[in-house]
Amino acid sequence: MKLTLEARPQGNLIRSYSPTEVRVGELRLHCSCIITADTLIADWEPASFAELSPVHLERVFALRPEVVLLGTGPVQRFAPQPIRSAFAERGVGLEAMDLGAACRTFNVLVQEDRRVAAALFFS
Repeated sequence: MKLTLEARPQGNLIRSYSPTEVRVGELRLHCSCIITADTLIADWEPASFAELSPVHLERVFALRPEVVLLGTGPVQRFAPQPIRSAFAERGVGLEAMDLGAACRTFNVLVQEDRRVAAALFFS
């Protein structure tokens, strides 16, 4: 799905997404990634939502978001208890949703100047 929100002159916005790709600006991503308004981590491990563990979250928390959108792939899946606990311990909001919903919500929150991070998985 192509997204056309352009009100923010600089910063990362998700221009389009599909089951196999997310486009941030002109960059096309095909693997798990973390996106904020001003940071893009395209080499984020884990490779899939099933592999996500609390140790992988340090790169997310280092960005100091107020809320993290966890894009869980083609369907919404809820994070396991250890993941939810890691967010609660740091006082960071966590919202789990499918990839498309996470992409759309990310753009809205960036436009509102919220400190949001999207942690996106394709599978």
